[in-house]
Amino acid sequence: MNKQATYKEKESVVIKFVGDSGDGMQLAGTLFSDTAAVFGNDLFTFPDYPAEIRAPHNTLAGVSGFQVQIGSEKIFSPGDMCDILVAMNPASLKTNLKWVRPGGIIIVDADAFNEKALEKSGYDSNPLNDGSLDVYRLIKTPVTSLTRKSLADKQVSARMAERSRNMMALGIVSYLLNQDLETTVKFLHGKFGSKPQVFETNKIALTTGYNFAETIEAVGSTYKVPRAALKKGRYRNISGNVATAWGFLAASERSGRPLFLGSYPITPATEILIELAQQKNLGVKVFQAEDEIAGICSAIGASFTGSLAITTTSGPGLSLKSEAIGLAVITELPIVIVNVQRAGPSTGMPTKSEQSDLLQALYGRNGECPTVVMSASTPANCFYFAYEAAKISMEHMTPVILLTDGYLGNGSELFRIPKVSDLPDINPPLAKANDETYKPYRRDPETLARQWAVPGTEGLRHRIGGLEKTDVYGAVSTDPQNHQMMVKIREEKVKKIAEKLPRQKITGDSSGDLLVVSWGGTEGSIRTPIRELQKEGKNIGHAHFNHIMPLPLNTREVLESYKRVIVCELNNGQFVRYLRSEFPGISFMQYNKIQGLPFFTGELIELFNKLLLTK
Repeated sequence: MNKQATYKEKESVVIKFVGDSGDGMQLAGTLFSDTAAVFGNDLFTFPDYPAEIRAPHNTLAGVSGFQVQIGSEKIFSPGDMCDILVAMNPASLKTNLKWVRPGGIIIVDADAFNEKALEKSGYDSNPLNDGSLDVYRLIKTPVTSLTRKSLADKQVSARMAERSRNMMALGIVSYLLNQDLETTVKFLHGKFGSKPQVFETNKIALTTGYNFAETIEAVGSTYKVPRAALKKGRYRNISGNVATAWGFLAASERSGRPLFLGSYPITPATEILIELAQQKNLGVKVFQAEDEIAGICSAIGASFTGSLAITTTSGPGLSLKSEAIGLAVITELPIVIVNVQRAGPSTGMPTKSEQSDLLQALYGRNGECPTVVMSASTPANCFYFAYEAAKISMEHMTPVILLTDGYLGNGSELFRIPKVSDLPDINPPLAKANDETYKPYRRDPETLARQWAVPGTEGLRHRIGGLEKTDVYGAVSTDPQNHQMMVKIREEKVKKIAEKLPRQKITGDSSGDLLVVSWGGTEGSIRTPIRELQKEGKNIGHAHFNHIMPLPLNTREVLESYKRVIVCELNNGQFVRYLRSEFPGISFMQYNKIQGLPFFTGELIELFNKLLLTK
């Protein structure tokens, strides 16, 4: 392809593809992101799905989107305001126009802006003609008719031609960003190579869009984002859910324990189930259960037999699993429960992300029932925290709840693939056959973990179940003193894990005027504005927590190192409530957002500047 010779270099660009849920916006966004990754840009993506499975055509509720930020420096979030918006119909323009910066580029399918579609979207007049978009660079493109025209001699149905509109739009964006179209074509072939007609149709539409952009005056100048300075290695664009699945695969290999997943499909966690189901060649056993309770109970059974046992869910499913988590706690069997959080309560907004389940993870069980709680913070580090969750669970013989969220699970970023041999060792405390000193609840003095006695191993017969057991010997017991002792031991076992955790870090000065505290999937959206303020010389620090129960040993020291502390969360104040209970005497401010949307750079910069000016 002949590319325009003149272009503007930009450090980063935010692009969003939006249209009806059947318009292929996720595919267009993914192909664009993969092409950028091959070129060498860093990136962060965020798919935005409608809650309705198939909302009525051209309605606001049916809009589906895919946002990506690419850059020549480390990218921490999918970005706030868009530099380029692709809107395939009036509804998608109406719901997303507020996210386009003034002067930004808007590409529309002009053919879709007919009277009926405008009326369903709530427009009184056609925004393409009434001057309301004059503050933007509007590229009115007859995407539908051009796509049909380009495929006229290919004998494809009108429906197939219309389904290729997304590739026509992607071709325009590819030209605007000076992307290598041949790389995109290779990815298309990888997806549709087994369907030659579908591949050829999409390739033609993609090329037509690129050539169209090259010829129209409205495009104006184009952009180019230079390569990022990435550490040498093998990279891929990976979603948080896939990274989570891979982390467990690596933990299984390093520990020597076979991997078992027992789960019930639920948005937005299902992709972990799908990914692991495709890895049977690695010895993975996957059971798609009939409900959430069966999913976790099957995993507990697999753990009893010596497997690395996993169950995955979202908030409503975690509620249903709570009794069985208690069973895993009292039997002291290792199991990892992954909760990909979404907006609640009840069904809530199942495709929207929220940090809604922290208090449930910490306290949502009957009896004194302590579990380890930890959280990932980027799509790529879901791999490492899944690995660590498995390591902690097996080495300390305890359930671990790993919190991610829809923002992480569906979003993606560049992931430098590690060598499994370079990952930390995992050494489960397996009991040996015919060990005459073996007792079911005899504990390691350092970790308080009991040994893992795999059924069928000679000489290791013992009782197990939901009734309280005597210390050391494991007989069923209702003795009051024994029960109190066992409750205290199980609690202390979880607390002692803090001795193995890394110390909590602060990004920025180790002390100063304002400390911003966050946890989980908000790391990137909070780190970006803090980085901007630190460049301006502002005395602000950032402590992002991944380990929640137990907290790192130096947490109090970190919190007391700044004059003021504000905790930012995508909920109504759950982590700040926990911190107040753990550290009485420390004053915490809070900032909460419960909209199914991430924090935006602009709103946080305004907030932090106000706090820094207030003495």
